[in-house]
Amino acid sequence: MMNYIWVGLVVIALVCGVITGTITDVQQAVFDWAGTAVEIVIGLIGIMVFFMGLMKVAEEAGLTEKLGKALKPVMTKLFPGVPAEHPAMASMVMNMAANILGLGNAATPFGLKAMSDLQTLNKSKNIATDAMVMFLAINTSSVTLIPTTVIALRTAAGSTAPAEVVGPIILSTIISTTIAILCASLFSKTKQWKWENVLAREEAAGTLELNENYVPWENIETSEDLAKAMKNTQKAEAKGKL
Repeated sequence: MMNYIWVGLVVIALVCGVITGTITDVQQAVFDWAGTAVEIVIGLIGIMVFFMGLMKVAEEAGLTEKLGKALKPVMTKLFPGVPAEHPAMASMVMNMAANILGLGNAATPFGLKAMSDLQTLNKSKNIATDAMVMFLAINTSSVTLIPTTVIALRTAAGSTAPAEVVGPIILSTIISTTIAILCASLFSKTKQWKWENVLAREEAAGTLELNENYVPWENIETSEDLAKAMKNTQKAEAKGKL
């Protein structure tokens, strides 16, 4: 979808340039901003490498487990369908921690891993569970206490007060995340969008595809069982089945 949006913007710019007779200015702007983009990216490298390295150190040092325990009461309320000991909990916690620090790039791998882990608890192949929807809503709205990337961008762009946006960003993301959680929770309880009802409608229509890698948590008794479940999910992802 993003590819279509960007292509559309380029086409619109070219068409408008031709119609208004400013196509030369459009071409010049392309070259000028291409150079600016490179300068901004280079300026981001130091900050992004530092914080992504910090997140990796935190992961290797066992911070994932500690964060999981600290956030366990909140996570079990937000994701009642996910067992507290499930690997998806740790992945979601690390994703949220990275987003809180404003590290979107560092949060992405954890988010993908979380969705992969959550899929092992999904009976359906193509219908997102309530936990998936809730996680996506939180991940998209994302409470941000330290907007690292934004500060880095403002610094690279020459802002004299790059951190002055911290207060507004904290307030706006708290509001957006609260609304996202409320909406996801409310919709999951409505008759039309309740997960069980959606599955029933798909089954009645004959379009329900079962997830061949679904592993009920109660059936996982050993670490070998869990490793097998994760391996099956990764294989399915590689084949584009999930």
